[in-house]
Amino acid sequence: MTKSILLLVSVLSLNLSIFAQDKIEFEDFDIPSSIRAIEVLNDSTLFFAGSNGIFGKLVNDKITLDSIINNDGSKSEFRAIAFNQKNIFILSVGNPAMLFKIEPFQAKMIPKLVYLEEHPNVFYDAMTFANEKIGYAMGDATEECFSFIKTVDGGDTGAKADCNSLPKIIVGEAAFAASNSTIKALENFVWMVSGGKASRVFISNDQGENWKVVQTPMVQGKEMTGIYTCDFFDENNGIIMGGNWDDKPEKIGNKAITKDSGNTWTLIADNELPPYISCVRYVPNTNGKEIVGVSTQGIFTSSDSGEHWKMISDRSFYTIRFTQKNSAWLAGHKKISKITFHE
Repeated sequence: MTKSILLLVSVLSLNLSIFAQDKIEFEDFDIPSSIRAIEVLNDSTLFFAGSNGIFGKLVNDKITLDSIINNDGSKSEFRAIAFNQKNIFILSVGNPAMLFKIEPFQAKMIPKLVYLEEHPNVFYDAMTFANEKIGYAMGDATEECFSFIKTVDGGDTGAKADCNSLPKIIVGEAAFAASNSTIKALENFVWMVSGGKASRVFISNDQGENWKVVQTPMVQGKEMTGIYTCDFFDENNGIIMGGNWDDKPEKIGNKAITKDSGNTWTLIADNELPPYISCVRYVPNTNGKEIVGVSTQGIFTSSDSGEHWKMISDRSFYTIRFTQKNSAWLAGHKKISKITFHE
């Protein structure tokens, strides 16, 4: 573990924003895996899964690593993780897609296979729980719609939705497994976001039983353009971010907000910072005002619901999750870091 303190040359704002502090602090942990999926419990406990079949936990600065080796000797890549207050679930991306349930607080974390899907086009991007019982996973299309799995018993069983119950995708439309944040659930709402040839938001207000799909003004049309991440502060207010993975400095059409549950979207800070973003999160207990976006381009913050942004670090990360207002965990290529915004 290494620790570093970054002194900010200027203040972001003159209010009580956590980004108006004079310093931020990083604690870094080396991990032999590329980590895009993290689930946090508190300042001292984090679960993760990544490349090379690796999964594990970090508790009180102690790292516990394990790995899953398939029957043919190959190692799956995990880019989706979720916690339902009882068990951790990790989901592999490619064929075969495998969902494992893990009892996280045992000395030995033993993965149990609870879902298996074999298909040449199977590729799962993200998963989340709405509560202890109801959870969702989304993936690229194996038919004419996105793959969508729902569990109602806390992950003991799950069923893939019939494609006829989901909106059809556009040829070339897909999801990005960049940070386990292309799906979001709050109460009865579920949102899924897409990119590629189309940048759209798929909305359900009845726990995934019925759906509508809306177009957004986000960049689209090329294989690696579109929405890479989403977050919602409440059932009405949300944000989508992304860009063009093949042109990461580009800042046009890569961030938008909604105030009506995702039915309409408005571009924000267009052609201004930040550029490509792989993960966005609202800061807890800031009434939807403070937001953080991360990517390989750096760490960016907003104190006014996304209208204006500032770069606070050029460090590269894939994903971020907050534990409280002043503290968050980040993950990237062979690293996990804890960031603290000091009062």
